[in-house]
Amino acid sequence: MTDPSGAPTAPGGRTLVVACGALARELLQVVQANGLDHVDVECLPASYHNTPDVIPDAVAERVRAAAGRYDRVFVGYGDCGTGGRLDAVCAELGVERLPGDHCYEFLTGSSAFAQLHAEELGTFFLTDYLVKHFDRLVVKAFWLDTHPELLPQVFANYRRLVYLAQTDDPELVERARAAAVRLGLDFELRRTGLGELETSIVQLGRPAVAPTGQEPAAVDLASVGSGSGSERVA
Repeated sequence: MTDPSGAPTAPGGRTLVVACGALARELLQVVQANGLDHVDVECLPASYHNTPDVIPDAVAERVRAAAGRYDRVFVGYGDCGTGGRLDAVCAELGVERLPGDHCYEFLTGSSAFAQLHAEELGTFFLTDYLVKHFDRLVVKAFWLDTHPELLPQVFANYRRLVYLAQTDDPELVERARAAAVRLGLDFELRRTGLGELETSIVQLGRPAVAPTGQEPAAVDLASVGSGSGSERVA
């Protein structure tokens, strides 16, 4: 079976989710808990959130690399600060992404996320993953370990830190609270679990069923962009 560009597509209904590394553990948990054995998860570095301009090309590279290996490919990102460029890449490649402006929205749900922003636009979010790697992904990424004088500039527009907790872990709560103190922000805990992420992935992970006598529609994976490295999670 081939797609319109001539690139082979894989039989057997295997699905790849190209996603943000900050969601890696949660995505794997959803896949394993729901028996989605035909779904693989491949994540790009979570640090890309600090430089969102690199996300569209990096996603395009991973989607193109899936040609011949997967029947379907989905993108596990929100817009995530790409200013619509990620949507343009997905449209050109003919792949879907999870709905929402930001990865955090997958955990809170769209209405709750909108409410959080309505309450306070200057909200800095942490997830379980970001709490565990706060020093690397926040402190060192913004040079706050070597240049603490940058803190007032980097976080000038933030007023509170909201920890979106996927697990009930008192140690992580205290680490998140300490992160808020270090950044000079008010602290708030919101327990989300896996939120709408699980519902979305389970729905996307259902094998496509073609009408009798027809093959599933092929995905055009052979165009657009180049990017940087990736991290295989499954």
